[in-house]
Amino acid sequence: MKTIAELEEKLSKPSPALVKDIQQIDGDILLLGVAGKMGPSLARLLVRAIQEAGVTKEVFGVSRFSNESIKQELETEGIRCIRADLLDDGDLQALPLAKNVIYLAGKKFGTTGEAHTTWAMNAYLPGRVSEKFRDSRIVVFSSGNVYPFVHYASGGASETTPPEPLGEYAQSCLGRERIFEYFSHQYRIPMLIYRLNYAIDMRYGNLLEIGKMVEKGQPIDLRSGHMNVIWQGDANEIAIRSLLHVSSPPRLLNVTGPETVSIRQVAGKFGELLNKTPVFINEPEPMALLSNASLCHRLFGYPSVSLLEMIEMTAAWIREDGATLNKPTHFQEREGKF
Repeated sequence: MKTIAELEEKLSKPSPALVKDIQQIDGDILLLGVAGKMGPSLARLLVRAIQEAGVTKEVFGVSRFSNESIKQELETEGIRCIRADLLDDGDLQALPLAKNVIYLAGKKFGTTGEAHTTWAMNAYLPGRVSEKFRDSRIVVFSSGNVYPFVHYASGGASETTPPEPLGEYAQSCLGRERIFEYFSHQYRIPMLIYRLNYAIDMRYGNLLEIGKMVEKGQPIDLRSGHMNVIWQGDANEIAIRSLLHVSSPPRLLNVTGPETVSIRQVAGKFGELLNKTPVFINEPEPMALLSNASLCHRLFGYPSVSLLEMIEMTAAWIREDGATLNKPTHFQEREGKF
């Protein structure tokens, strides 16, 4: 895989399981926050799945669209794009009602120093959205950051692990969940809270960051010595298929790969593939931010792209000097400051 076109083709190719589920999801689908890291590829995947399923549905993509080219690309591929500031109540109320909503909106980076905006996006806006779409099914994107750090040998935090968010970003994510949960109870809105940790494609993600550090000989801090990853295409499929698994009160779902990944071992593999020697500092702490996605795998099967395949594709992308989004994950952050 050497080009963005090849990457987008892989990200947007629906599985037979997704095509089958699309046939069972009645109504149009509205994506709130479509222009973020995952939204464009999710929208393309959705349109292709609808086409292959032979059904008729509208896909709406809502965003401020500060990057006009994203809007044009999505419109070319059949997504009905709506320019809107979701914090502007006039814009929000003007949106079309859809039977299905996937809520991708949120703020993470820049939280430190601008916490008020983060709280408005992550914890105030969900109430307004819930009021507007009280007759819809809603899949709510959240984060594994709501969990406490757990021991690397524990298998990760499960959906029954009590939240213990570290820092204002993670606290606001829990706020988002609680507000949606309140309105789910209030109006019997069927929801699923989708706790993701971490999705990657070739242009961003913790694998790319580790590979780049290996390539450049930069020291890799091993204090957060373990992590989870999932291919973005698999994460997108799960988000769409989750519309068939909503409930009131909301269902909780951890979304990530099956492995507790050793950062030292991943860096070592990148070293082999890039002919570089990784540089490490510090030793792994026993506690890390890790999620157990066993329930997700029982519902949707194991991810289609393995960890080794993700590493190999990322190394090839780095060798080809492929385009990146310059959106670091801060996966090594241990103080909750983003």
